[in-house]
Amino acid sequence: MTEEHGGQPTGQTKLETLLEQARAALTAKSAAREGALALAREVIRSAANATRAVHRHDFVRADALLAQAAAALQRAVEQLAPFPEVLYAGFIHDAAKEYAEARLTRAAVSDQPLPDAATLAVDLPAYLNGLGEMIGELRRHLLDALRGGDVAHAEHLLALMDDVYGGLVTLDYPEAITAGLRRTADAARAILERTRGDLTLAVQQERLAAELQELRTWLAATPR
Repeated sequence: MTEEHGGQPTGQTKLETLLEQARAALTAKSAAREGALALAREVIRSAANATRAVHRHDFVRADALLAQAAAALQRAVEQLAPFPEVLYAGFIHDAAKEYAEARLTRAAVSDQPLPDAATLAVDLPAYLNGLGEMIGELRRHLLDALRGGDVAHAEHLLALMDDVYGGLVTLDYPEAITAGLRRTADAARAILERTRGDLTLAVQQERLAAELQELRTWLAATPR
């Protein structure tokens, strides 16, 4: 027989209490998730704008945007710290990857040492995938260098792209550990090979132009 308490069954009172506790917990988790989603979008937006500023060599603006992205990412992680199942649901990883890619691109384009994952305060899978996706941004910068006639800088960038790809393919671990790094490396390889072909063609054209100029000079100096 169910005991009565104040005219209400005790079992029903306990159920209502449990449901209220569940509702409060889920409300807090949902609010944290929504707030973190907004912050993750801010991270991605700021990182993308920072990368565009880097390609324009506007490093002051790039650094300001990267600082905004870092702050937003930190706030998102802090908000989700009590809810690890949401923190590792995927969208924070994506935001951290975009931030890492932008920071790494900024360093590579300005010929600075690449920061490590600890410096960027991102986890290793996000960092490594950001490193792989940096190769695509370096291709864009390399092509800009070629259009400007700076073959030496383009060759330097290609060497860095090659080193990054060569390092990533040695990390042969399950996808659950690396968060899709194998796919990132495969895409990087395709970008690298196209870029190598573009640079090879540009070097050959530059060599041919130099030889033609030498021929013109010789013909102009030859008595007729």
